[in-house]
Amino acid sequence: MADIGKWNSLRVVKLLDFGAYLDGGEHGEILMPIRYVPADCEIDDDVEVFIYLDSEDRLIATTEKPIAQVGDFALLDVVSVSGIGAFLNWGLMKDLFVPFREQRQKMEEGNSYVVYIYIDEMSNRIVGSAKVEDFLDKEPHNFVEGQEVDLVLYNHTDIGFKAIINGTHTGVVYDGDVFRVVERGEKTKGYIKRIRLDKKIDLLLDKPGYQKVDEVSQNILDKLKDEKGFIPLVDKSPAEDIYNMFGISKKTFKKAIGSLYKARLITIEETGIKLN
Repeated sequence: MADIGKWNSLRVVKLLDFGAYLDGGEHGEILMPIRYVPADCEIDDDVEVFIYLDSEDRLIATTEKPIAQVGDFALLDVVSVSGIGAFLNWGLMKDLFVPFREQRQKMEEGNSYVVYIYIDEMSNRIVGSAKVEDFLDKEPHNFVEGQEVDLVLYNHTDIGFKAIINGTHTGVVYDGDVFRVVERGEKTKGYIKRIRLDKKIDLLLDKPGYQKVDEVSQNILDKLKDEKGFIPLVDKSPAEDIYNMFGISKKTFKKAIGSLYKARLITIEETGIKLN
């Protein structure tokens, strides 16, 4: 049976001048338009296709690769807004619809939002929701401190980034534990730092026991973030320039960028230092 909103391997049952029909199991035969049919395609071949509904709610098979599929969380751009909701670019000809009821705040064209992609039971259509926490598990988790997990960073608050853990639960990466530039919607490996008495989860982006940078190094990282990842200073820069920017000696600056370089947090170039 073909899974709507996901990749499938389906058998070709008919070849016509406008496309191929694939065996969709209980969904019947599914059209793959001619522009997606491989040049050497023959009847009984198995083809890898993504199944979704076209503008007339007919099942269509495509070889186009969407940014995400049903069951995924992803950062997507709003391409238009109508009287019924917003339409997001997810890499296919038909945009992903997010109804107003599934928006945390009114979506605006040109902005990006982390959404969960699912099949609406009422309409049987593929839709998105920005209310991502509604799709996370409310049951107790079985994570342990130090465990490596997959994270999706979905919202920045006053204390840090909220993150989706293994697609099932949520936790927080505190700003004080972030030593590199991170972005909303970023998918990354992370680690369970602490499980609180109320079962809330604190997270790390680096392995537990990672050597935290000292105050001077942190100031340099903060400055790099403010300057879009680049500062035109190196260990050979005039001591006066270093002092004017950081209020520290050239010796202290050299030691700090050396430790940041060893931790792979920066790259040292001829004209300055760059945030990794």
